[in-house]
Amino acid sequence: MTALSFRLELRRSRILAVGLAVVVLVYGGLIAALYPILLANTAQIEDYMKLFPKGFMAAFGITGSLADPGIFFTTYIGSFLWPIVAAIGAIVLATRPTASDAERGWADLPLATPLTRGRYLGAAILGQVVVLAALALATVGGVLAVGTLVGAGFDVARFTAAGVVLWLFACAIAGMTSLLAVITLSRSVAAGVAAGVLIAMYLFNIVAQVQPDFAWLGDLSAFRYAGVGALIDRGTVDWVGIGVLAIVAVAGWTASLVLFRRRDLLP
Repeated sequence: MTALSFRLELRRSRILAVGLAVVVLVYGGLIAALYPILLANTAQIEDYMKLFPKGFMAAFGITGSLADPGIFFTTYIGSFLWPIVAAIGAIVLATRPTASDAERGWADLPLATPLTRGRYLGAAILGQVVVLAALALATVGGVLAVGTLVGAGFDVARFTAAGVVLWLFACAIAGMTSLLAVITLSRSVAAGVAAGVLIAMYLFNIVAQVQPDFAWLGDLSAFRYAGVGALIDRGTVDWVGIGVLAIVAVAGWTASLVLFRRRDLLP
């Protein structure tokens, strides 16, 4: 029954997964195709960037030259495309098996079988892990594939490691949203709170970059721990950031499993 529930969850996620995968593949491929052009015009671009304050540029992930693969990836994908894709995927997947199905009365059907609540939600969480991993792989894969075709010289191992960090970022969103969905049993409320928190953390990260006196706000933002620029450019792994994202994801999913076992399915 658990395997069947897992396959059903993947089947229910196929339209969302394929749609988002197409977006990241196409966008990532187009951005990678532009990289050689950017390299050929690095001097002119850097002269233009000098017109903006360093804090302003850092807020959007531009902490060095766009000719550096890590800065390039962070600017156009890591701090722009991926947070949107991760938020959409994680929130939709995390709110469906509990909040959405409970609101529509669908959760009663699988739970009327010998399938326990823990296994039911566990299969859904495993589905989240797999789909989000596939999206992170597609995001990095599109860049690497086109980058290889245009001779960008991207480091496959470092980009793959960056994909793992992107995946953990999405898992952290999914873990906490899963808990919100179980607590509220309302898809709109859980999604709204999760989206609001993400927007607040994004603003915290920007303020921390622009105003040194408020640098501490960056420690409260998930975006602070999801940076991959140094990992791609220098191979420097932010183990603290990885640990924080992993702990948040696991804690959220674990708490949602514990609470869902005794949760009244009436909102």
